[in-house]
Amino acid sequence: MTHEELRELTGSYALGALTRDERRSVEAHLAECDACSAEVRALMPVADALGRIVPQQDPPAALKRRVLDSVYGAGQRLPSVYDRPVAAKRMGAWPAWLAAAAAAVAAVALGVYVQVLQDRIVRLEEGLRQAEARAASTGTALVAARETANEAQMRVAILSAPDVARVDLTGQTPAPRASARAYWSRSRGLMFTASDLPPLPAGKVYQLWVVTAEAPVSAGLLRPDPGGRASLTVETPQDLATPVAMAVTIEPAGGVPAPTGEKYLIGTPTH
Repeated sequence: MTHEELRELTGSYALGALTRDERRSVEAHLAECDACSAEVRALMPVADALGRIVPQQDPPAALKRRVLDSVYGAGQRLPSVYDRPVAAKRMGAWPAWLAAAAAAVAAVALGVYVQVLQDRIVRLEEGLRQAEARAASTGTALVAARETANEAQMRVAILSAPDVARVDLTGQTPAPRASARAYWSRSRGLMFTASDLPPLPAGKVYQLWVVTAEAPVSAGLLRPDPGGRASLTVETPQDLATPVAMAVTIEPAGGVPAPTGEKYLIGTPTH
């Protein structure tokens, strides 16, 4: 805790109203801070006076005798100090100003302690919100990690499939430096990676097509990273006709059911 936070606890410390950990923190601070030590020394006599504000009452004689008999044994002579009236052992009456000051200190200390508790609740609530945010972030990271692991497993399955076919795609006029490679298995799916694709214009997306003798079939959308790299791993229909080629075109954002844009990559299968 800071110096100001510890100083706010000095009144509660003088009243003995702190938890064990708070008391230890304050006592460690008092050993180093002369100002707070002086404040506690000034509060101690007033705090001690709080217990004397309420007038003391002598217990009934019969009750007093029963309590003392239970301690010393019935019929035993009690030490002389127990035969004196309680009133004779009291200290002199406390001045009215000291009683008022003690009451004021008690009120202030209680107010400070309540404020400290309220601040603590605020900090705990903030800590709870941060913990919930971390938990949500951790959950998102776990989902992403699980998706990455699943994709890696799928790629291994495609590459090791007995019916896998490779397709090497070369860049066309709009992207002569671009290249790509695809692996397709009817039983396992399609894995595709591309490099050196040009940046996409606003409102556009690359679309991968599996070209069959019947018609081109969309395999998915590609958005390259700043280095021009893009990848895609997807399942393909079991009844998909055998591909005769694969191509990448540029299309409106969201993709289209049939190719309309320029071809950026084209390739044919090899087994």
